[in-house]
Amino acid sequence: MDSRSQAPYKSSSFSQATTRDDGGRSREVDRNFSLGAVRDKRDLHHGGAREQAIKEEEEPEEGDGAPGGHGGGGDPDLAALSVEIDAFIAGHDADAPVTVTEATLEKFASAVELLIARSEGADDKWAAEAGGEPSPLLAAITRIAALASALGKSPEGGGKHTAAVHRVTGVLHRAMAFLEDEFHALLGGDPCAAKAGIEHESDRCVLPLPPSADHGSAGAGKEAAPPYPPETVDRLRAMADAMIAAGYSTECTQMFLVARRNAFDAALQGFGYDKSNMDDVVKMAWEALEAEIVAWTKAFRHAINVGLSTEHELCTRVFSGRHAAVGRDIFADLARCVMLHMLSFTEAVAMTKRAAEKLFKVLDMYEAVRDASPVIEAFLSADEPGTADRSSSSALAELKAEIASVRARLSESAAAIFQELEGSIRADAGKQPVPGGAVHPLTRYVMNYLKYACEYNSTLEQVFREHGRHGGGDDNPFSAQLMDVMELLHGNLEAKSRLYKDPSLSSIFLMNNGRYMLQKIRGSPEINAMLGEAWARKQSTNLRQYHKNYQRETWSRVLGLLRDDGVLTVKGHVQKPVLKERFKQFNAAMDEIHRTQGAWVVSDEQLQSELRVSIAAVVVPAYRSFLGRFSQHFSAGRQTEKYVKLSAEDVETIIDELFDGNATSMVRRRA
Repeated sequence: MDSRSQAPYKSSSFSQATTRDDGGRSREVDRNFSLGAVRDKRDLHHGGAREQAIKEEEEPEEGDGAPGGHGGGGDPDLAALSVEIDAFIAGHDADAPVTVTEATLEKFASAVELLIARSEGADDKWAAEAGGEPSPLLAAITRIAALASALGKSPEGGGKHTAAVHRVTGVLHRAMAFLEDEFHALLGGDPCAAKAGIEHESDRCVLPLPPSADHGSAGAGKEAAPPYPPETVDRLRAMADAMIAAGYSTECTQMFLVARRNAFDAALQGFGYDKSNMDDVVKMAWEALEAEIVAWTKAFRHAINVGLSTEHELCTRVFSGRHAAVGRDIFADLARCVMLHMLSFTEAVAMTKRAAEKLFKVLDMYEAVRDASPVIEAFLSADEPGTADRSSSSALAELKAEIASVRARLSESAAAIFQELEGSIRADAGKQPVPGGAVHPLTRYVMNYLKYACEYNSTLEQVFREHGRHGGGDDNPFSAQLMDVMELLHGNLEAKSRLYKDPSLSSIFLMNNGRYMLQKIRGSPEINAMLGEAWARKQSTNLRQYHKNYQRETWSRVLGLLRDDGVLTVKGHVQKPVLKERFKQFNAAMDEIHRTQGAWVVSDEQLQSELRVSIAAVVVPAYRSFLGRFSQHFSAGRQTEKYVKLSAEDVETIIDELFDGNATSMVRRRA
């Protein structure tokens, strides 16, 4: 039977509420949302109808006819009464007036009430009959709802049988209160759920968590176990059908929505996510907020990948057939309520002060929101054709629009945070050089930051396509942004190298920092792919030039002391005073180099080894040759010891002790 043709006659003592019939049209319902007042008074209605019905069942009066008869005081014959009631309802629907007696109405109401009383606590009260017919209880409740609707439009309901009509309406309210109790208990809202004939586990109504709640994309691509077993869903569907057919759609849908919203929230709390207001988020210290973002990201991904599909399936199964539109509306409202509240968290995060360390958590949020769009689009596409104006489509469209808006805000925030890295590099104009020409803290910070950023390379490419400076063409805008940062860092380091008074140390500084940058790039496939091999070759070329500059500044003068440039020998004769001066200058130069450059730092072992080997390969053979040619011109003993203080092996040892950060003099070393 169509629910619109069976809208019950409801007592005017209940305030009006608005609900929606199966066609989506609004209509008024003459009762409060909650049936609590009915529950409180129902056992007093008509002198304690429930107790009276049971008493009559147990103690039939004598002389009132045979038990089960139509006019006796025993159990009312529900089957026989139903025939008359069906005839009255059918006659009303067919515009062929069929009358019904006041006694029949009273007895039918009592029979239905007795059946409800007997059904409390029964496990199989909602079980369908053989052949798929609805259970007797469900059939009786549906029939009394149809009767109340028919009475509201017939002479019998307009004053002819006023007392009996009120009796029917009261039993209908009693039936609806009973259904609400059962529905509420099965949904998990009633801790005493055992009275519904189902033993519930404490978390039966909560969305299941995925096997690992620690993974950022927990639950993605995994089917979740349904929150209710099939037999429970069948009972929920039967109750929903009965309540909606009786005109209690608002109570049914609101209770379902609230119960599932609570279950959804409980599941999200399992990921450590709890609702926070925007003011609290904005004021939160970054360490605390970072933990909140991690929990939010896990919970949001679970909601999108597991929670919504679970709830969609449940709504589809409970509200099926002619009530499918109701299920779509409930799901859409649930999805909108849960997701909009979660999305408000991102707005609060975007309002916090921008800082470079926030980039990666903002990108995590961006990715989660981005991945939500096709999920919501799929639910929208699943709506039946021609339902674009339905409230479900409207709610999901609103959610889709909000997701797009949040994605844009997060994209803008991420792009701005990354671009502020350039501002940080420009602002780092310290006037104190790093001791020993070591890797500058700015270099370490920027390169490590870029390494992590490039792990989000595809996401940052999307971000900069949406909100970056580099636009148009097929080029990757993030790659261009990365190049800008690298060039800016290179220029900053060139400026810092000029803070060193010693040109050799300036070259060591540039070598250290350039080598660190190159190693970071080659050690990260992502950043290496973004910058390209051409950039790496250019950086290698720069390093070779810094190396040449260092050797020229430091060792060219030393090597010049070891050359016979026409001053040491004149016409085949060694000029001894000049030779003595040459040895004295060489010894002083080596002592100075050892003392100063021993304190310089080359932390990269390979670079340190390359420098030492390249220096030794030039200096040691030159010194050995110089010794072999000129040392014999000194008298053995004190004169030799005074001028020839270093052997070729000593020079090699000095070179091997360079760049280890330990300042010592050659004299102290030899002592």
